[in-house]
Amino acid sequence: MSTTIAFDTYAYVKKLRDAGVDERQAGIQAEALVAMVEDRLTTKQDMFMLKRDLAGMETNLRGDIKEMDVKAETRFRELGGKIETMKVEILARVDTKIEASKVDTLKWTAGMFAAQTALIIGAMFAMLKMNQPNPPPTGFPLAPAPEMRLPAPPTPTPVVPPH
Repeated sequence: MSTTIAFDTYAYVKKLRDAGVDERQAGIQAEALVAMVEDRLTTKQDMFMLKRDLAGMETNLRGDIKEMDVKAETRFRELGGKIETMKVEILARVDTKIEASKVDTLKWTAGMFAAQTALIIGAMFAMLKMNQPNPPPTGFPLAPAPEMRLPAPPTPTPVVPPH
């Protein structure tokens, strides 16, 4: 489909002739100019083909985008599943470590409680022992304890008159 442009070749030739150009040369220039412009001009068919090509590209791009969306969605689901699995595993490990820490804490607390109780009981027995008189050692005779009282003053003997 060829498109012609509205170009007044007669007016063009007339202007060239008035400028001093030979009429034959002016006619050849006008024809050459028309041919060049028509070669360079975009026709309706060119535009139609361009639109058709662009529509095909758009359809292909939309298909590619949908395909990539499906792939991305699938990948996101896979990653979400992996993340969920890892989360469950990590929580299980943390729970296990917390339980182990609880057991260790309980063992240490019970041990410290027992040690503290033994220390308090031992201190109580030591204090009771310090407040008791020392028993005599066994196997040794006890020496009589010296008398700590003062002797009583002598009683005066009554003087009896002789008879």
